[in-house]
Amino acid sequence: MNFLKAVSNFFSKYMAILILLVAALALFYPSSVSFIKASYINYLLMIVMFGMGLAMRASDFAFVLKRPKDLSIGVIAQFTLMPLIAFVLCFLFDLPLELAIGVILVGTCPGGTSSNVITYLAKGDLALSVSITSFSTFLAPLLTPLLTLLFVGERVEVNVFAMFFSIVQIVIFPILLGLLISYFFPRFTARIEEILPLISVLAIMAIVACVVSINSAKLMQIGLLIIIVVMLHNVLGYILGYLLAKLLKMPLAKRKAICIEVGMQNSALATSLAATHFASMPLAAVAGALFSVWHNISGAILANLLRLKEK
Repeated sequence: MNFLKAVSNFFSKYMAILILLVAALALFYPSSVSFIKASYINYLLMIVMFGMGLAMRASDFAFVLKRPKDLSIGVIAQFTLMPLIAFVLCFLFDLPLELAIGVILVGTCPGGTSSNVITYLAKGDLALSVSITSFSTFLAPLLTPLLTLLFVGERVEVNVFAMFFSIVQIVIFPILLGLLISYFFPRFTARIEEILPLISVLAIMAIVACVVSINSAKLMQIGLLIIIVVMLHNVLGYILGYLLAKLLKMPLAKRKAICIEVGMQNSALATSLAATHFASMPLAAVAGALFSVWHNISGAILANLLRLKEK
């Protein structure tokens, strides 16, 4: 177990670099990861969400009763700023429909679990961060399909009900199962909790490798454009999230949490939804895969910058 703990710590510490290396391998040598099939993506994401459920505690949900205003600000910002930024960027860069769908899906998804780690490293309000991630995730089955319909419904058919049930199946059920196991078998959960990051990182690496390898040829042609859009989407989310929290006169620790929660999305979910509901447009999954690579890099940089900020 000590060996697995050490490996898990290594993967957590160098997550951004490892994902970047896997993405590069899949891009330049797609056959090397061809054993990871697109049909595996949903199952891999379910593993990540199950781990998220195991890591959750009842206290995460009690937060809403204690500080509902802070939580509401974070969740509303999450589901308004990021979809709007995505839509504006798609319009300004005149993205092809396939790529635009992927960017919009990233924008309409809830916050990702990586945001909690980054908030901790940035000395932000960790309890607020975890609560925003949790509640935005449980709102996702309703809001993600509706927001996707709102922003791309005129250009492509969006099956809201099918997407709703997909999110429930891929996200909500695994999280609830993890919560139940954590509640009824706390000793077992405590024993395996330290290796959960290893499992999650490996699953995300596999998802990125799969999507990038499938689209490697097209990425060679249009890669720079979508990389720029993904980077802008993420960074603008950080900036606007921080400015909104500052405008509302929130303390620094809360501003850091809001900033990170808004900017970091559950890009693995966006990738899964794209692969499932827009299978005829394989490039739609690219934005989510690239976001998975980039937001871990930007998050690490941001955490170091915010740690230095004291006022």
